[in-house]
Amino acid sequence: VQLQAFGGGLVQAGGSLRLSCAASGRSFSTYLMGWFRQAPGKEREFVAAISRSGVTTNYADSVKERFTISRDNIRSMVYLQMNSLKPEDTAVYYCAAGSLAFTFRRDEYDYWGQGTEVTVSS
Repeated sequence: VQLQAFGGGLVQAGGSLRLSCAASGRSFSTYLMGWFRQAPGKEREFVAAISRSGVTTNYADSVKERFTISRDNIRSMVYLQMNSLKPEDTAVYYCAAGSLAFTFRRDEYDYWGQGTEVTVSS
């Protein structure tokens, strides 16, 4: 599966952005989907994940109550709605697909998009 993330940009603190990730290839609904981010000088970290059916989601503590992950298996899309953005959310955001039922470990995801940059100004 090939992934392409888009929707990043520059936003003021307190604002919102919606990231999208388009998947191509077959069997999108068989993949666990996740969002990760990497800030300058830091390791790539888990942000959110959503199960194949979309029923189960999981979030990093730093984004709980602010970010929402969702998916559309008909359109082969996954989204990350980001509200109440903070400067510390500044990073390149990546979508990823995995074959496991559920994981937040980045080394357990098999496919990665190219990333979309989010900058939050204070």
